[in-house]
Amino acid sequence: MAGEHMCPVPPVAGAVSVVRRRAAAVLAEWSVCPDVIEDALLVVSELATNAVIHARPPAELRLSWIRGDGDGTLRIEVTDRGAAIPGQVLAGIDPDEHGRGETIVHALATRHGIRVHAGGVTRWAELVEL
Repeated sequence: MAGEHMCPVPPVAGAVSVVRRRAAAVLAEWSVCPDVIEDALLVVSELATNAVIHARPPAELRLSWIRGDGDGTLRIEVTDRGAAIPGQVLAGIDPDEHGRGETIVHALATRHGIRVHAGGVTRWAELVEL
C-alpha cells in the first residue's frame, strides 16, 4: 500500500496547527502505527514551523507512505522558496521560542536531509515503521 498527500503551509500564525491536524488525519487513514504518527507529527510541526518562520512562501507539506513486507516508510517533506529576507519576522510569532527543530528532527528520523533546487529548498525526514 502506498499513499501521497500534499497541502500548503500558509505563512500565517496558526498554520502549523492546521497542517498538523491534516497530517494526523491522513496518517490515521493510512493506518500508520500510532507511535510513528506521534513522532511524525512532531517532525511535521518542526519542518512546517521552520518554513513559516525562516523561509519565503509559498511552502508545501508532502507526505509519502510506502508499505513494504512487515514495515513501512513515511517520508515528510516541506518545500519552500528559500531563506526569508534577513530581519523579516512573521507577525504573531516569537522567533526566540523556536530553534530546537533540527535537533528534534534528527532525533526522531531514521534519515533526514536538505535538498536545494531551482524551486527553493526541501527539508525532508523519513521515519520507518517496523
